[in-house]
Amino acid sequence: MIQKRILSGRSKAKVAVAQASPVFMDKRATIDKACKLIKEAGGNGAELVVFPEAFVAGYPAIHTIGWESRPSEWSDYVIALQDNAIVVGGEDTAVLGEAAKAAGAYVVMGCNELDGRPGSRTVYNSLVFIGRDGKVMGRHRKLMPTFTERTYWGMGDASDLMVFDTEIGRIGGLICAENLMTLVKAAMMSKGEEFHIAVWPGAWSGRGRDHLMDPQPDLAGGDCWIYPVIRSYALEAQCFVLSASGILRDKDFPPRWKHVKASDHTNYSFAVGGSAIVNPHGRFMAGPVVGEETILYADCYANQIKTAKALFDCLGHYSRWDVISLQVRQEPWGPVARPRVDVPESELRRISEECEVSIEKLAEIIEELNG
Repeated sequence: MIQKRILSGRSKAKVAVAQASPVFMDKRATIDKACKLIKEAGGNGAELVVFPEAFVAGYPAIHTIGWESRPSEWSDYVIALQDNAIVVGGEDTAVLGEAAKAAGAYVVMGCNELDGRPGSRTVYNSLVFIGRDGKVMGRHRKLMPTFTERTYWGMGDASDLMVFDTEIGRIGGLICAENLMTLVKAAMMSKGEEFHIAVWPGAWSGRGRDHLMDPQPDLAGGDCWIYPVIRSYALEAQCFVLSASGILRDKDFPPRWKHVKASDHTNYSFAVGGSAIVNPHGRFMAGPVVGEETILYADCYANQIKTAKALFDCLGHYSRWDVISLQVRQEPWGPVARPRVDVPESELRRISEECEVSIEKLAEIIEELNG
């Protein structure tokens, strides 16, 4: 398969970013809402529809729990988080897949994902990639939950660091502050992304001059550092960036969860939206839109990638892999691991001569044993 394609030979593709609030800690209702948005976006011609971080069924880390908190304050919350998390390959992704197929669109869904291994109840912050045929293409788990997120989410591994070669182009994605991890970004860019999905729980706005995140209204799109990050990513990778930011207002919390609403726990306005679409030259094509539910659309032209590549090609004439190289682990981690077979070259030659088996055949056998 040819790896370096520009929008798979197309002149353009229409994309959409759904900025909407979840039905907090209600997986069924949130998936129903997502399906309606997918249908609407597909009806408007979108071939790729993206949702914010942890859209199903809400970003949990707005409520901090620790050893000093009483179980009565958090036990119902973590139980609800598990019960409202998606199991990839199960009924939830099948329903989303049906919506994607009906809309004729690829869908990237941010969600709380429950580990599918028997006996595990670990929840991950994940992106699920669904094809326009309705089938799950793959999943990416956030490699390192940020700050208080570590209370709720496990860590992903390198097996989910992937880019999908689709009919409309090569699609990859990272979650929130992963878009600041230099080597992770380099690994994703090396896979030839044409559409990079960057998802966030929502942009934020400072509430006062004494706080860490002071208002800076002179910045494009507001005072949140999401905007320079996504513009920089687009420039570095010469790709389109679809930035999906969540919106979660006090009114979006059901009575049962009013005690976890952001206004009681943060020193800044949290999850106010701020979604945007950026072209390979770092310019806003749509948004940022703050404070309302909406769907952003943009026509992404292949020629915009071509002109950016002519100036700076991170995988071609401007790269210097002979000077700096990157090693990426691809194998997943698990609770039970097989010992790796590692045979020195001298021993391979001896076995080859003694058993009259080619070194190439022995290498194939070793590779198979190592999975």
